[in-house]
Amino acid sequence: MSEADRDQDQSVETSLHEVWYLKEILFKLDPEAPAKRVKIITQNFNGPCSFIAICNILILRGHIQILPYERTTVSYDMLSQLVGDYLLTASPGIDISAALSIMPVTRKGMDLNPLFTSMDSFRPAGLGGELKLFEQTGIQLVHGWLADPDSPEYRALAKTEDYDTSVNLLVEADHLTRGRFMQDEAQLSSHLGDSDEASPTLTPDERQKVEDALLIRNFIESTQSQLTYHGLFTLASTLAPGALVALFRNSHLSVLYKSRGEDAALYTLATDQVFLHEPSVVWERLEDVDGSSSTFVDSEFVRASPAGGDYAGHTGESALAALEARAAAMSLADDPDHQLARRLQAEEDELARHVRAQQERERAQTEVAQAHAVPPPADIRKPKKKSDCIVM
Repeated sequence: MSEADRDQDQSVETSLHEVWYLKEILFKLDPEAPAKRVKIITQNFNGPCSFIAICNILILRGHIQILPYERTTVSYDMLSQLVGDYLLTASPGIDISAALSIMPVTRKGMDLNPLFTSMDSFRPAGLGGELKLFEQTGIQLVHGWLADPDSPEYRALAKTEDYDTSVNLLVEADHLTRGRFMQDEAQLSSHLGDSDEASPTLTPDERQKVEDALLIRNFIESTQSQLTYHGLFTLASTLAPGALVALFRNSHLSVLYKSRGEDAALYTLATDQVFLHEPSVVWERLEDVDGSSSTFVDSEFVRASPAGGDYAGHTGESALAALEARAAAMSLADDPDHQLARRLQAEEDELARHVRAQQERERAQTEVAQAHAVPPPADIRKPKKKSDCIVM
């Protein structure tokens, strides 16, 4: 296969991955207003969950709208333009270059570095564009990967604070112990001992680092879902009813909503494409750290009854795993659903380009006509008004 053919195949695969189906749901943002029908973006097995979560929150808040409403699919190009336009109008006079520059990166994921001591604290990576994107879209970024202040590992995690620094300490501990850090904890403890004679190469400060690293390693290994019960309780007790935020969990970003009323429970938006034709599956109740007890509910937060039945006994985690297995068995390039979505998206984008070009021609004709118009006499000419600034 030639390099040109490989580039073409890669381009086709990328375009397939960057077309997502839309699903209609009911959502009530204002408790005093009736529920509205909105189209949310569903995610295929390797879609950019971070960018899709941001867009879905803006859609649910009514800040962006995918038009025409009858569309069945949407592309990254269209969504990035909608979000870019929203940033320009929502942040007048503010430098949004960092947020705009990070948007293409979201197609492959985000570099988010949570602090284990605060549910809404993340350390910026690079130029901090990821955090600027959330800040300037007005979306709160949260996580529940929190250490209990009463736990033994909290003392060690309070020193490193964030995930990246904690991992660096694990690497340093492995170097200090000459590769023995990754051994069984009991064996490592016997190497360290309580006296300098048992480990003469380690200073007291280095020994403390290794002990802290052991606690941190146990914490990370026991919280692989990146959610703890202390973190779950913190989210439930801190977020206000009606809050709509982005939740970082399991190296994934999802839409988190806290319901109103007596229930006031936490729910994540079910955006997996496997539920595209399951109208009763809208939210997944967040009840435990591993998803084993979570349940699906509809737009009214009533327990769902999947029409197809294929995923009636699944949680969101297992349903997504089933979708990934299906995608692995079927090449996306040969999937007729994706071929149809790609063709429909191309037709809709071409229509949008045609309408935009027509509007540009009409505006240009108007400007030419105004430029050649004969001005009125000076004595009856109307005073000029300060023109509004229009950002295209």
